[in-house]
Amino acid sequence: MNVHELKIMFSQARDYTPSHVNELLDFAKKAYVYNEISFKDYRCLVRELELQGAEFPEDAKQFS
Repeated sequence: MNVHELKIMFSQARDYTPSHVNELLDFAKKAYVYNEISFKDYRCLVRELELQGAEFPEDAKQFS
């Protein structure tokens, strides 16, 4: 899975397009937790989204 496919998945689930890559990052995390995407896909998506400027919230970084 790539970011483009994640955007499509997001749009279908939420009925709007994401305005920021952080929305996609949150969506990918939720999809992984609910076993909708694999760990491999999740890691690749996180890597791609971070390259595009996505960031985890500061308090979440403490626990990772």
